[in-house]
Amino acid sequence: MSQFAYLFERFPSFGQTFCYREVVEIVRQGITPPIFSIRNPSDEPPQDWDARIVNRVHYLPEEKELLDDVRRASKKQNLDSEIIDALDEWGRRTDFLRLYQAVYVGWRLREMGIGHVHAHFMGMAARTAFWIHKFFPITFSFTAHANDIFAPRNFEVGLVKLVDAARVIVTVSDYAKKFLQERFPERAARIRHIYNGLNLAEFGRTHFSCNPPLILGVGRLIAKKGFADLIRACGLIAERGKSFRCEIIGEGPLEDELRGQIERLNLQDRVALSGARPMGEVRRRLIAANVFVLPSIIDPDGGMDNLPTVIMEAMATGLPIVSTTIGGIPEMVVENETGFLVQPGDAAALADAIEQVIDDRLLAQRLGQGGYERAQQLFSIDKNVRELCTLICSQAL
Repeated sequence: MSQFAYLFERFPSFGQTFCYREVVEIVRQGITPPIFSIRNPSDEPPQDWDARIVNRVHYLPEEKELLDDVRRASKKQNLDSEIIDALDEWGRRTDFLRLYQAVYVGWRLREMGIGHVHAHFMGMAARTAFWIHKFFPITFSFTAHANDIFAPRNFEVGLVKLVDAARVIVTVSDYAKKFLQERFPERAARIRHIYNGLNLAEFGRTHFSCNPPLILGVGRLIAKKGFADLIRACGLIAERGKSFRCEIIGEGPLEDELRGQIERLNLQDRVALSGARPMGEVRRRLIAANVFVLPSIIDPDGGMDNLPTVIMEAMATGLPIVSTTIGGIPEMVVENETGFLVQPGDAAALADAIEQVIDDRLLAQRLGQGGYERAQQLFSIDKNVRELCTLICSQAL
């Protein structure tokens, strides 16, 4: 039994493994919230998801079936007049489907006797939760992550309305908490910080025996991940006559552009774009690596990383981290204790930091051990999810 339900835009999703892990741990702790997903991730690469979790997800119908379902309920007078009036008044304005999705989910939550819904990201799911709260006696909360608050899209129900209406807003870093509290000082008490977590026992330890050294990056091939800077850094290291391999795991719209960059720098034999990989394979590549690199930047639209889960994963494996001073990354990577931080966009400094680690195995082991210990202290999923559940359940009516 659960006092709350989850509402996701897309679940489970390879790009949001932290959401999947959170749900798995909540269920392991004996809490079984209903799970609603607006979209079905059937177009994503296959992953090793637990069928017991995936089979519990209630996927919302596509647009036509959704509209028909709600309209039938309206004709049967199963909806309150305020809901019908709101649907009529909103019409086909931008984001109109959020209202219908809210009716579809909210009606079912009411029948289940659930008084609170939690969403991830200040996006489609949170906007739907906003309307659920308007239409039904059901409160909502959401976890804010990165671009959803640093570079939010312009919707009529946007960040201001969501922060004003939510019972609690969870952030995944102190950086994000302070960012929102400074923007919304009147709602500061509602804005909390709980780190994402990992099942740390799932991660083996790196052995630093790969020869030539393996530089590993993982993330979507989008601007804010800064992989163009990693490729430039590899070019500089190659010019210095160093032996290494670099692998970047992930897919995204910049794949062709990055492949072209690799060819122009004549790095085809050194740098590989491996595409998306299942979580188990990513863990195996982390174990094989010598250093993990995520050269995050602020993209032209203001989007940036906050607390990249993959850095946690690398720390749990005992890898030294080379990254940048973006968002909440300095809360994870402590300079010369768990890795090195450089300014975003500085490929030369990135190359120097990577070279320092791959040239000195004792240094790499010391930094990796520091990261492993920090991951144990901050990112235990058992502790962090327990704290999150306590917070969310305290908001439920």
